[in-house]
Amino acid sequence: MTAADVSTDQYTALAKLLDERWTCRQFLAHPVPREVTETLLRLAQRTASWCNTQPWQVVLTEGAGTDRFRQELLAHVQTATPAPDFPFPAQYTGVFRDRRRECGMQLYDSVGISKGDHEKTMRQAVRNFELFDAPHVAIVTTEADIGVYGAVDCGAYIGNFLLAAQSLGLGAAPQAALASYAPFLRAYFGIPDNRRVVAGISFGYPDTDHPVNGFRTSREDLTQVATWFTD
Repeated sequence: MTAADVSTDQYTALAKLLDERWTCRQFLAHPVPREVTETLLRLAQRTASWCNTQPWQVVLTEGAGTDRFRQELLAHVQTATPAPDFPFPAQYTGVFRDRRRECGMQLYDSVGISKGDHEKTMRQAVRNFELFDAPHVAIVTTEADIGVYGAVDCGAYIGNFLLAAQSLGLGAAPQAALASYAPFLRAYFGIPDNRRVVAGISFGYPDTDHPVNGFRTSREDLTQVATWFTD
């Protein structure tokens, strides 16, 4: 297949979604209609997976269910110790540290947090557990027996969830922060012990006027991420 064989319409549509998708950190209050959320889920359900196991399961909140969860989660994290099902990164070094720092500085600049202002930095971190005022959250889990590849499949599912949300005019924020309190999530939502929490996704209609939603992260050039062997 050559470049000329590629469907221009399909390429353009996918490129537009990928280029325009961003992490929403402030949502409007009004809820997403159930039928729109179900359309989003049907799109994400087309995700490829190991042996077609489709290991993801999703718990979703709406209405008073979101408000109650937000309140109880916030109360929990104020006294609890993080206990994720999957180990968080031990450290960030080199280009990984640089990319993380760039994103962090863009975030802080957007909301007027000066370097070294630990109080405001912590307040912004707490916004994760307020779900950025989103009217909905999705908790994504995988089957424990499938192991790391179940989590990999869920990562692909989350990526498609985000693209589906973008295609429907929604905002979404993938949040590993929520997964750092996996035991609480399992108890609160009645998630079986054989499920492992991968991440949460806050979603709804974005507040496009809020400054926190005004910045966009960069992506590396292919020369930095792809290695070709031709002999």
